[in-house]
Amino acid sequence: MSSGANHAIQPKVTKTTVKSGQLIVGLTGGIGSGKTSIANAFAIRGADVIDTDIIARNLTTADGAAIAAIRSAFGDNMITQEGALDRGKMRALVFSDVDQKRRLESILHPMIRTEVARQIGNATGLYIIYVVPLLVETGLYDQQLLTRILVVDCDEELQIQRVAQRDGISEQLIKAIMAEQASREERRAIATDIICNQTTIEAIIPEIDRLHRLYCGLTTFTGKRF
Repeated sequence: MSSGANHAIQPKVTKTTVKSGQLIVGLTGGIGSGKTSIANAFAIRGADVIDTDIIARNLTTADGAAIAAIRSAFGDNMITQEGALDRGKMRALVFSDVDQKRRLESILHPMIRTEVARQIGNATGLYIIYVVPLLVETGLYDQQLLTRILVVDCDEELQIQRVAQRDGISEQLIKAIMAEQASREERRAIATDIICNQTTIEAIIPEIDRLHRLYCGLTTFTGKRF
């Protein structure tokens, strides 16, 4: 590990300002539940989507804003030749060492908050779908920002099957990731809305349309109209 491991850059956090009448729906769910497909369906209907996974990926691409701090905290071996985070190595590390996981989170979470605040400030959609995969687990995001919490739910065996097909990783690693996440019951307990995504995106379009109408009826923010 680099000698600068104890001196990781701690970015300043920007306060989130929500426009009057702006509806923010927190969307969460376990790995492989189908959050991205569902968020994209809301985007087609006029919502702005703010996805913390996408933000984290952008922060850790080559020359991303988090790379210098990650290099300082974890050493050059966690950075690829192209200058991006080596996701495979980091995943293996943080799922075997909780202290290293917290160290990574201490770098990424403030940067994610700052970018989320920027995107909320710039949002002009009918409402905001705020995708936070670990909403329950981290307590990272102020739930006072959220008017509703939408949980995407499915059977655990289906989660494993989807992730294995999508990412090509082992069932053992998928189960390790799931073990670090909240249970289905814990997620459902915080939900104001639930989508059961057991089959295809086409099968749940009627439920997405119903929720879209609900969210449009709840917002008084006059953003763009489609």
